[in-house]
Amino acid sequence: MTRNLSGQPARHEPASAEEWLARLLSPESGADDRAGFERWRAADPQHAAAYAAAERIHRRAAELAGDPLLRAAARAARRAPQRSHRRAWLLAGGMAACLLLAAVLLWPAREQADLVQRYAQAAGLPQNVLLPDGTALALDAESALTIRFGAHRREVVLERGRAEFGVAHDPARPFVVRVGEASIHDVGTVFQVSRDDAGATVGLLQGRVDVSGGRSGDRWSSTLAPAQQLRIGADGRPGAVAPLDLAAARGWTQGELRFRGRRLDQLLAEMNRYSDTKLRLGDPALAALTVSGSFHAGDQQALATALARGWQLQVRRTAERELTLLPRPGATYR
Repeated sequence: MTRNLSGQPARHEPASAEEWLARLLSPESGADDRAGFERWRAADPQHAAAYAAAERIHRRAAELAGDPLLRAAARAARRAPQRSHRRAWLLAGGMAACLLLAAVLLWPAREQADLVQRYAQAAGLPQNVLLPDGTALALDAESALTIRFGAHRREVVLERGRAEFGVAHDPARPFVVRVGEASIHDVGTVFQVSRDDAGATVGLLQGRVDVSGGRSGDRWSSTLAPAQQLRIGADGRPGAVAPLDLAAARGWTQGELRFRGRRLDQLLAEMNRYSDTKLRLGDPALAALTVSGSFHAGDQQALATALARGWQLQVRRTAERELTLLPRPGATYR
């Protein structure tokens, strides 16, 4: 018999979406079950879609639990005398059948109503969310987006910040992300989209995406392959397809920020998004310093210490939640 580290018998892991749903809804479900579920979901893109479908069926069944017709059928069966047991169950069965027929007729109408939901993240580490269709979303700090999922289309509008999408396969409902006037059409993939005042960037980690934009008479489109990115200016015009730093792209979703030749003022602006403690420049001349390295998001003290040692800066605490970087006397900066 297989046992875990605590000496208890290891529980059998479910093999289907329905079994996983039952396991996760169980009062006995714990962290090990959640970790096992994440492994199962990541093993096959169809697993996420299957689980989302199982959740929809579960929600529909829950909606019926309080239906007066169904409760009446159950009461009729309980009240029926023993000698008419068969007749009572025929009555209850007939009422339940009517209820199921009504559900079949009503559910498609409910399905036509789009599901609209907004997700927002303040300062702090990225948030991981499983969207209703089974898509895995990683939402970065100071980011916000709105989803609109319908019977024939899944649409996301990125308002600000950065997000990664591990899209659940569903050919009947294309997955589209809109950022400004540009649209990113998923073709079974993992991709990232970021938006700032200067425009937007689309980066592809796996699969393929089609990016398009512009207005009638001036439309453009581009297809990205893995490890490629496309920058779209504030005017809606695309730049050239460029290589994507996969290590940096994967790093931020895990709380690790990688920089290569980044201006110090830009680096501090990025790091400040992940913490209530802010790093400031005490001398504008330091802004153009270039920094390369990997830093843990939110660990401002470690970053300040690294800058003090590697770039000859002084660090002073100028407020309870503020660290200021200053030139070191006699140091030369280029």
